[in-house]
Order: sequence, then C-alpha cells, then structure tokens
Amino acid sequence: MIKAGIIGGAGYTGGEMLRILVNHPDVEIAFVHSKSNAGNFISDVHTDLFGDTDLKFCGNEVLEALSLGEGLGEADILFLCVGHGDARKFLEANPVAERIKIIDLSQDFRLKANSSLSGRLGGAFVYGLPELNRDSIKTAKNIANPGCFATGIQLGLLPLAAKGLLKSEVHINATTGSTGAGQSLSATSHFSWRNNNLSVYKVFTHQHLQEISESLNQLQPGFLPVSELSLLERAAQKLTIIPQRGDFTRGILAAMYTDCDLSLEEVQNLYEDYYANEPFTHVSRKNIDLKQVVNTNKCLIYLEKHGNRLFIVSITDNLLKGASGQAVQNMNLLFGLDERAGLRLKAVGF
Repeated sequence: MIKAGIIGGAGYTGGEMLRILVNHPDVEIAFVHSKSNAGNFISDVHTDLFGDTDLKFCGNEVLEALSLGEGLGEADILFLCVGHGDARKFLEANPVAERIKIIDLSQDFRLKANSSLSGRLGGAFVYGLPELNRDSIKTAKNIANPGCFATGIQLGLLPLAAKGLLKSEVHINATTGSTGAGQSLSATSHFSWRNNNLSVYKVFTHQHLQEISESLNQLQPGFLPVSELSLLERAAQKLTIIPQRGDFTRGILAAMYTDCDLSLEEVQNLYEDYYANEPFTHVSRKNIDLKQVVNTNKCLIYLEKHGNRLFIVSITDNLLKGASGQAVQNMNLLFGLDERAGLRLKAVGF
C-alpha cells in the first residue's frame, strides 16, 4: 500500500484529495495536516466524510517526523494542498525525507524558471499534465500539478501544437465555478454576491497564461516569440484570455477559437488520434455541457469550423481534473498503478 500524507487538508482541494484517497484501492492515508484544525476530526470539517474515516487532522508535530520519514511522518508521497506561494515556503522551512515523492497543487513550481527546489536531491519539479508529459512523470520525484484553467485550455490546444498548427492568436473565454477561488472568503466569493451573477477578472493577464504557453512551446517550438518581454507579456501576444466567475460551484468551460486551414473532419480526426489512448480526455462529435464532467476526472472536447476559424470547447471539473483528481492520476503514474485507479467517478447528471 502507498502511504500518503496531505498538507493543507482542510481546504477544497484537500477535501477532494481525501474523498478520492479514502476509496483508493492502493492507498493508506498516513496523516492529514492542518494548522487551523489540528486535533479535529476530518469529518467535522468535510462533513460528507462522516462514516468514511475517523482520522483527525494533525498539527505541527508531523513536520519534524517528515524530515525523517518515520513515525507520524511516514509517507511515500506528500500532497501539498496549500495556497500559491505557501508550498515553496513550506518545503524550505520543513525538509522532507528524500525518499518521499512530492506533488504540489499550488503554482509555485510550474514554470521552468521556478521548477527547482534548492537543497533537495532531484529537486526539479516535472510539470504534471499526463497528456503532455506522461513518460517524464513516471520517472519523476517531484510533480508540479497544473492549474485548473491551464489544464482545460491546454487539452483543447495540444493536438494543434503537436502538428505546428497554432499559427495565429488564440482567443479564450473561460468560466469557472466558485470553488476555483478557494475556501477563504472574499468579496467575490460570498454566495449573496456570486449567485445569479457573472463577472470578468484578470483580463489578458491571468497567471495560467504562462504555463499554458510553456507547454504549447514544448510541442511547437517557436510558439513563444523571442523578445525581451516577460513570459506573461510574450504569452499574451499569442493567447488572449477572458476569465469569468460563474454562479455555479464547480467546473470550467473554456470556449476558444483560432484560425485553422483543416476541414472539420480533418481536425476531428487529428484530435481523436492525439487522445486515442488517453483514459480521461475524450473528443465528442456532439455538443457538450458542463454537467457531463462535474465530479469526474474527465476532460471533454468539442470542435466546430466556421469558415477558417476553428472553435474549441473544453470542459473539466476544476477540483478534480483541474486539481486533486489530476494529482492522484499523477500519483498513479509515479507508482506504476493503473492510471484510472481511484478515479472511476461518476458525473452529477441531473
């Protein structure tokens, strides 16, 4: 059995991680750390887990044990379900035994320029999008889990990049559920503001643009223009993104268009061939809707042609394929398990 530890288990991604792992056939949860809930039952915070686990959150007593990989800190893999900026701080302040693999769900190690952790052997983090880096993930020690917007948008564009077909600007309109903002309250996350409402934010400047552009450039060298501009500025020259806050709880729908000379049949075949052996990413020839993927680790893609424009719709669950589900998919690859283990989840339907 794989022993898994979770840092930051009280938040949304930590909760989703627990819901998957308590039912994973090859995993035993070694510990779940939370600064704010140490000593409380997990089911007191994630109330739907009542009856599924009698574990309690541990506090800082686990941190010293992590450096030894023994006792309370004994684990084979560590999931970091903490906020952006906090993962790097945590690892710098709390050394982790070398034998323990790490999967970070924050953005701290996703970009190539930030992917190394000093003082840790094999410290470089591999970008954990299986549809792009499966072979590298299998042999990695540390994984940087992709962002939620980035996952769905990349999966909608990778087949084009693989054939060098991203020749013009890509226009993206992407709407996310309220859980994408995390559990901490803010003016735009309260139910009374979010319900029956829609708004845009971070227009043209969303941080996920950078990891998206790096992945596309990996498949289509030269996609990023060579200049003295920052990575974000160069990405914005190729990718236009309008992020929106939706009035639903979970899921992301990304609607994109770009120029493409292929016929609809040709581009459908291209996408179907690219994803033919992918267990979670599927190309539909019928229009799709968000409920098809909510509560699953799937990404569904739908394509249309309008003149010379290719229209692409990509849908995912931001907490699963966009976060914890993909992290478990990466864990399965790291340990040579069936990639689908623990992730045969059903959509919400009606």
